[in-house]
Order: sequence, then structure tokens, then C-alpha cells
Amino acid sequence: MPVTDPRPLTGEPISLDLLNTRWTYDGVRQDLLASSEGLSIWLASNALDHRFPADAATLEAVLLTREALTSAVDNPSSTTSIDRINDVLGHGRIRATLSAEGPGEETEFEDLAWGAAWTAARNYLDLLRTAPDRIRSCAHEACTLRFFDTSRNGTRRWCSMAACGNRAKASRHYAKTRES
Repeated sequence: MPVTDPRPLTGEPISLDLLNTRWTYDGVRQDLLASSEGLSIWLASNALDHRFPADAATLEAVLLTREALTSAVDNPSSTTSIDRINDVLGHGRIRATLSAEGPGEETEFEDLAWGAAWTAARNYLDLLRTAPDRIRSCAHEACTLRFFDTSRNGTRRWCSMAACGNRAKASRHYAKTRES
């Protein structure tokens, strides 16, 4: 029986989904990648479980990439952040191919353990090309989750309106009723 993903926010682009493997629940910091079992869950939730192993080497590469992505999202113009992302990207490449179906691309890795990590770092570049201003942190002060704002007008503030957005509305309502 497959294990369910315990995280409060899933389905974001893989680079942000990797950042969301750390979250806070009832004031306690959670980390999905504290074990290889958690890595298996993360790989499966991103449809990478059939391509990359959930072993210690992959976990180490993914953890290093999570730190590099955290640094890059928090400090996008930092040369240290840029170097850390480039270090991860140095573990793989895209090779142009031609087949009977036409032109294509294949990813190649110096070590398969870096495959999932490289895929996440590469996705971050895609987000930067698409709309870097839409890479956001949840506006709730106690939330550490990140998301890619796909709303039409680009004004999404919460990782989830049902969770963090509702808590903020409830706090405002409570404050108003206390003043009355």
C-alpha cells in the first residue's frame, strides 16, 4: 500500500515542491527528507520514483539541492546562491537527439544519484525564465511554504486559502470582535 504524502502543500513545480519538504505543523518543524522513506514519498509525488533510486546518495544530493534552492529563492542575486545552483546543474546536462519521431532531448547525469536533484534545479531555471516574480512565500507569518503564483492577476498571497488564508481571516475577525 502506498504511503500518503503528509505535506500540507503538494503539486507545486518540482523545485518549489522540494523546498516544501520542510514545513511547520502545530509549531513543530517537519522534514519529509529526514529519511530515505521520505525521499521515496517525494520522488513518487513528482513521478520520479521509476527514474531515480531512493538511496543514501540520492538523498544526500537532494538535500544539498534543497539548501541551494533555499538560498537562491531567498537571495536570488547572491553569487554564493548562484554558484550553489550551478554546482548542482554541473551534475547533468541535456543532450539534443534525433530519432524517427523527430528532434528531441535527453537528460544525462554523471551519477544517477544526482538525477532528481538536477531535475529540481533545472526546473528552478524554467521558473526564472517564465516569471521570477511569481515565485512566492506564503504570507502567513508562521508558514514556510513556497508556491508559484498561477493566478490570472498574480496576487496570490497564501500557500492555501483553506489553511493559511483562512487563519489570517479568522485572526482579523477575532481582533475586530475583541475591539467591539
